[in-house]
Amino acid sequence: MARKATPQDLTITPRDRRFGRGAATARWWLGGNPYASALYNALSVTFPKGEAYFVESVRAFRVGAPPRLAAEIKAFTTQEVMHSREHVQFNRRAVDAGYDISGLETKVEERLAISRARPPIVNLAATMALEHFTAILAHELLRDPRHLAGADAESAALWRWHSIEEIEHKGVAYDTWLFATRQWPRWKRWKVKAKVMLYVTRNFVVDRTMGALELMRQDGVTGIRAWTLLLWYLWVRPGMFRKIAGAWAKFFVPGFHPWNEDDRHLLGAYAAIASSTAEPKRKVRRAA
Repeated sequence: MARKATPQDLTITPRDRRFGRGAATARWWLGGNPYASALYNALSVTFPKGEAYFVESVRAFRVGAPPRLAAEIKAFTTQEVMHSREHVQFNRRAVDAGYDISGLETKVEERLAISRARPPIVNLAATMALEHFTAILAHELLRDPRHLAGADAESAALWRWHSIEEIEHKGVAYDTWLFATRQWPRWKRWKVKAKVMLYVTRNFVVDRTMGALELMRQDGVTGIRAWTLLLWYLWVRPGMFRKIAGAWAKFFVPGFHPWNEDDRHLLGAYAAIASSTAEPKRKVRRAA
């Protein structure tokens, strides 16, 4: 596979949106069921600290980067800061609905502590792998409306907004990795990124599954019933994890680049939805 590059005409545009302010979010906000709501709640718990980690890992290699990449890192940082802000608010609404997310937050902190003990290049590799995860999840979430069917309107808007920006900046961590490892032999670069992706995948799938099961337990859904409902939702219908498996595997193909698939048509679909809302635009102050 010939590696493509980030499109020259791509503009990473931070969109300063706020969601759900001054209103409660229903406990089972997604389709009125505990397993779908639990999965997205468990994923949201990872974002405030996780995205701060992404920013830290990528910005460590900004000095000396080509001007275009440095500008994209800056825009990436601005987007991620706003994502963290909105998921802090989303998570607070989950707590207000009665959930205890402290155990899930502790697990995120433990994982990040392990990563931060490694050299900066390893943290960048982990960020690159996780950014691929967020990009393919975002693609699938926007591609198939069934994933957010029946969702609370403000929560659905949050997840679509987040997804569109994940697609938009999906090449930044990877391009930073290519820049940071430009002196490495091709085999070494592939071996490191493959090993890190396998490690990240194991933790991502296990931690999000166990996090969702914990939130379901707090709703009284436990045992075989909990596992059956969640695994069916994840792997069968609508089957988010099953549907991203092919895109996940492409990460290991020589010549991979996130923009080998140009899915900017999904950004246009989001713009049509967003333009129908009455919320005024805010001036965005870009992160340094």
